[in-house]
Amino acid sequence: MYRKYFKRPLDFIMALVGLIVLSPVMLVVAILVRIKLGSPVIFKQPRPGLNEKVFALYKFRTMTDERDENGALLPDAQRLTPFGKWLRSTSLDELPELWNIIRGDMSLVGPRPLAVEYLPYYTETERIRHTVRPGLTGLAQVNGRNAVSWEERFRYDVSYVESISFVGDIRILLRTISRVIGREGVLVRGTAGVEDFHAYRARQTGGANGESYR
Repeated sequence: MYRKYFKRPLDFIMALVGLIVLSPVMLVVAILVRIKLGSPVIFKQPRPGLNEKVFALYKFRTMTDERDENGALLPDAQRLTPFGKWLRSTSLDELPELWNIIRGDMSLVGPRPLAVEYLPYYTETERIRHTVRPGLTGLAQVNGRNAVSWEERFRYDVSYVESISFVGDIRILLRTISRVIGREGVLVRGTAGVEDFHAYRARQTGGANGESYR
């Protein structure tokens, strides 16, 4: 009953209230991003949502547009500024996703939406994560955020989909607040602490490296 009839209306109401209440904070963050990182202030990227339908995910930008001598963007870790790291550690960069929730692209709680380029490489079990709307937070996030391994992340995602409940969502939201306040489990993608998805898939399938999975 909750999953079918109540989860979406509650998402809409809570996201709308959150957007109104947090609008002063978002305005300050937007101004700081404009001053420190330039424009555009909002970073938009395609992500797979419910039933793998691609949508535009909105976040505050956390990286510069620095490029090498050939005009190619530098690696993420080099373009991520101290201010950007702070935005990520506090999760303030994700506040624009409240608009995604209001639009119906996302839910407050659900598997986090990953890159579109990963879609061809999921196993059938992993694809279960796309049978619900992706979330602003999820079971994997309250059990380590992006510090958990890919195996654990997908296991948590599938477990969440198979046991969605109102009480479970409330617990995840409360634990999310605790995680954000404590800034626990935050690692920067592209650094030594985070395994690349393609390297993970190559390891799972016995490939020598991730190049054949790109």
